[in-house]
Amino acid sequence: MPESSLLPPLGLYVHIPWCVRKCPYCDFNSHKMPDQLNEAGYTSALLADLDFELFTQPGLADRTVATVFIGGGTPSLFSPHSISTLLGGIKDRLKCCDSLEVTLEANPGTVEFGRFAGYVDAGVNRLSIGVQSFNQEALQRIGRIHSADEALAAIESAKTAGFDRLNLDLMCGLPGQTLAMALADVQMAIDSVPDHISYYQLTLEPNTPFYQHPPPQLPDDDDAFDLQTQGRALLEKAGFAQYEVSAYARDGRFCRHNINYWQFGDYIGIGAGAHSKITVSEPWLVTRRRRVRGPEMYLQMAGSVSAISGVSKLGQDDLVMEFMLNALRLKKGFRSELFCARTGLPESLLWQRMQEAIGRGLLCESGGLITSTDLGWQFLDDAVAIFLK
Repeated sequence: MPESSLLPPLGLYVHIPWCVRKCPYCDFNSHKMPDQLNEAGYTSALLADLDFELFTQPGLADRTVATVFIGGGTPSLFSPHSISTLLGGIKDRLKCCDSLEVTLEANPGTVEFGRFAGYVDAGVNRLSIGVQSFNQEALQRIGRIHSADEALAAIESAKTAGFDRLNLDLMCGLPGQTLAMALADVQMAIDSVPDHISYYQLTLEPNTPFYQHPPPQLPDDDDAFDLQTQGRALLEKAGFAQYEVSAYARDGRFCRHNINYWQFGDYIGIGAGAHSKITVSEPWLVTRRRRVRGPEMYLQMAGSVSAISGVSKLGQDDLVMEFMLNALRLKKGFRSELFCARTGLPESLLWQRMQEAIGRGLLCESGGLITSTDLGWQFLDDAVAIFLK
């Protein structure tokens, strides 16, 4: 068994669940913003939630947090003052490393002039802007409320404010999108000179309007594959290395928070609908907690056991499956020792199922390093399915 000193790295995820309007493809826990947004009340609820987590999870307060990710929803609906109060409260309660990565998600349609500078002053050092497309017609087809010009203005505003850690979210496979349109989006993102680009395909998730009523003119599988592969080639030519299924970084400036997810690290999750994954040792145990999803219910219950909607202790099969579900997303793969360190399980349990994946040409192993083959990278879901028991 791993020693307690070798517990996984720890991150903090903060969920702010409101948007100006919910997009028809979105299956995240997001809700239409009320007329009066209770920023102060929700910020207090988040800190009470964090207090509850630290009080009820043995040893958690003694661990060091390496990353904070404020996601949603649309966190940029909250003022710099609220974000500053939140981050100040987090740093008062947690041991934070000197190189703490603090990411905030923002949408161009919610950006107010001068707000980005306030986020920098509050302690945010990495910004993720949900551009999705620079094509006005494509934006309208997927229900985005911002314009292409607003997206470009938001990027320039972020740079002027001092953000040198900047991610742009781009989607492909949009209704009516041609290869030329998709590549034009990628090139405009490259020309904006961020250090990170997330490039992923539109998927029709259950319980979304797009799933119930698919939009017309969606690219077929072959066209979608071309959008992905040629977009990737354009990004790599511009110096953006793919390090995860949909993540590309320049000069090694990866999103450390997300890498912790993919390497099966631990994270505290606070906010409506947030999830936590926490490991303890002696005996080795991995536990997940889920918060209530409704913002109003969360506001009333945060800081008490009533806000926890579910708790699960991961068994052996769960640990194997969840580790592989995450680790196989990494382009460079993982070492077998990481499996043992993150799951507390013997390496033999991994190899029992690895043989089938290797036999089918989906994974390969060399010197303890496990990676996807070209075939496995193309059919990643099939590789992961082998570990579903």
